[in-house]
Amino acid sequence: MASMSVRTAETDENTAPHRAGFACFVGRPNAGKSTLTNALVGQKVAITSNRPQTTRHTVRGIVHRPDAQLILVDTPGLHKPRTLLGERLNDVVRTTWAEVDVIGFCLPADQKLGPGDRFIAKELAEIRKTPKVAIITKTDLVDSKTLAEQLIAVDQLGRELGIEWAQIVPVSAVGDKQVQLIADLLVPLLPESPPLYPEGDLTDEPEMVMVAELIREAALEGVRDELPHSIAVVVEEMIPRENRPADRPLLDIHANVYIERPSQKGIIIGPKGKRLKEVGMKSRKHIEALLGTPVFLDLHVKVAKDWQRDPKQLRKLGF
Repeated sequence: MASMSVRTAETDENTAPHRAGFACFVGRPNAGKSTLTNALVGQKVAITSNRPQTTRHTVRGIVHRPDAQLILVDTPGLHKPRTLLGERLNDVVRTTWAEVDVIGFCLPADQKLGPGDRFIAKELAEIRKTPKVAIITKTDLVDSKTLAEQLIAVDQLGRELGIEWAQIVPVSAVGDKQVQLIADLLVPLLPESPPLYPEGDLTDEPEMVMVAELIREAALEGVRDELPHSIAVVVEEMIPRENRPADRPLLDIHANVYIERPSQKGIIIGPKGKRLKEVGMKSRKHIEALLGTPVFLDLHVKVAKDWQRDPKQLRKLGF
């Protein structure tokens, strides 16, 4: 390895062409996909929550390396749909799989392979051309014996369904174990190509969408189980406050948190507005870190009746 430093740039060019392309992580809801995306990119781009089914947009994280650019597409977890929104999310997943250069199938180390994993693996087996890497996530939660059993089970699942894994790799994004190794394994599977995005970009999500996602993540925290699907956030406007000194800018953000039923309003707002205030404070911190500027956040809770089943409302809320 030591000889690498004495190579000239010229011979480097000849030996290793630059690669760039798209990878996506799939897996049942809450398999550690978003956490892995964030760990690879090194910054918070996909929202993470310990509630299943929180990612709804295809958030791309971009890993820049001297030899490659890896663009991570974070799809929603594939699941058996119960609503129109669910069906639409599954369509998004399948379309994404067919368009990427490599698929990482995330399977948590701390849970035995279940029907959900099998359902996804069967779908994956249909997509013949795309190389697939099996990623065993959350390895920090198990001992080595459990991990070994999971690795064997995943290998067998592949054989059974006719999936040839390009690699099977254990990883803990939380403990930062082997996260870079994943990038090393995915890069050679990408096509030769110049970079597809400018150097500084970490995601191509429009800022308003990312801000809405950060608010939604904060709103999801600590609410009871019946709410995760019922929350949608729309940022109405983001405008710089007028007449501020140049060294003290302020961005005014007006956003609506939509729920499906009037009875859910109290859960989000909390006694004397306490919960909504906490949601505002928590998300504001992340938004300021994302945008690099102080923010005034104006949040309102509104009811959009049964929006998950109504195509018109779905469109209005960006799905």
